[in-house]
Amino acid sequence: MRLSPDEVIYWQHGLFKINATLAFTWGLMIVLAVGSKLVTRHLSAGLSRSRWQNLLEIIVIAIEKQIEDVGLRHPRRYLAFLGTLFLFIAVASLCTVLPGYKPPTGSLSTTAALALCVFVAVPLFGIRRQGLFRYLASYTHPTVIMLPFNIIGDLSRTLALAVRLFGNIMSEEMIVGILLTITPFLFPIVMTVLGLLTGMVQAYIFSILAAVYIAAATQIHKPRRTAAPAPASNRET
Repeated sequence: MRLSPDEVIYWQHGLFKINATLAFTWGLMIVLAVGSKLVTRHLSAGLSRSRWQNLLEIIVIAIEKQIEDVGLRHPRRYLAFLGTLFLFIAVASLCTVLPGYKPPTGSLSTTAALALCVFVAVPLFGIRRQGLFRYLASYTHPTVIMLPFNIIGDLSRTLALAVRLFGNIMSEEMIVGILLTITPFLFPIVMTVLGLLTGMVQAYIFSILAAVYIAAATQIHKPRRTAAPAPASNRET
């Protein structure tokens, strides 16, 4: 039983090979790109709208609402990045009902790449919001002693993102694989439905965590205001 899509090799020539992870990742990207192009080619601002446009608007509004609830102002700035993360992970999980399909998020290389995207996007959004010097100064907030801890925190949360997504997706795949060898009828169907729900939850959690990290990077620390001294007349009384 092959649990990781990295183990499924479709083509190999010397050191170069195309496995299921690479094939399904590019396949999903092509499907998302072509699908978004088809849905958005005939957008309408009037009362008559297609079902696909209504569905797209519902998804966009829901994602914007979640981004705003996290604490990010102007959610449209982060919609393209966070929305793409959510849709990729969600569609990768929903396609598990297709025969012969292996979700690319079941590979540690894919989850590590997604986590690296967040790792790069956080400082980019932070520098865009605060400026380079103010963002770098946030690593020494409130004291310089916090500099190595903040750096370690950035690296550890990137690793945690990758391992969390990989572990949750692989645990579902492993349970389904074990149940397939034990009871080939009822339990696999139930676990497949549970796997779809788990994939959607993981897409939501991954995107929300990315939004939280970006919100922390774009937060501007304002200096505390000291209380004004009391008037001389009040001190004398």
